[in-house]
Amino acid sequence: MCSPDPARSSDPVDDRRMLLAPVLRDLARAGAAPVVLIDGPSGAGKSTLADALVAAWPRPVRPTLVRLDDIYPGWQGLDAAIAHLTGGVLIPRKLGRPGTWQRYDWDRGEPAEWHLVDPARPLIVEGCGTLAAAHAPLSDIRVWLAADDVVRKQRALDRDGETFRSHWDQWEADWDAYRDREQPERQATIRLAGTPGIRRPDTPPGIGPGASAGSPIAGLS
Repeated sequence: MCSPDPARSSDPVDDRRMLLAPVLRDLARAGAAPVVLIDGPSGAGKSTLADALVAAWPRPVRPTLVRLDDIYPGWQGLDAAIAHLTGGVLIPRKLGRPGTWQRYDWDRGEPAEWHLVDPARPLIVEGCGTLAAAHAPLSDIRVWLAADDVVRKQRALDRDGETFRSHWDQWEADWDAYRDREQPERQATIRLAGTPGIRRPDTPPGIGPGASAGSPIAGLS
């Protein structure tokens, strides 16, 4: 498992480069349109890593980025989002067909528009639940990103505030059940630490609404 060395670098840009290095290395050996999955506890830095990977993408065809934050149908939606990703995006893509996913509107508390995923483009999916066991044969690079419990919890609360705090215990229970059932660390081809001093990935909580990604499908809502 790789982690930035605080004695060598306190620059977040350098830290991101160090985390990206093994992912870019494996991308060089992957096919033309690889599927990259990024999983780990809330607050580990999955979204930041995914954004950095998009910015550093080494190929002319840019990847589609899908965030599970956009798919969870509410705070108890971890398992539903995993099933949605499996059946709507990853299996169709494996068969060479377009994938589809439906955004959840966190403000309204209801499903929103549908999005199309082009099977010809590389795909990055980030979020809690991406490394479910069923996704291993449907993907090429699988990243597990761990983080210190105190640091990631503070990040998550800074991001989502009191709304997240009130759902923390429920999400943690659902996450623990997912982790016990799916063993996501074991599915990973790359294991990283989002904060220094991590010896092994530790059990996490949380998540919250994120920004939409992908192309909306006209007429479907």
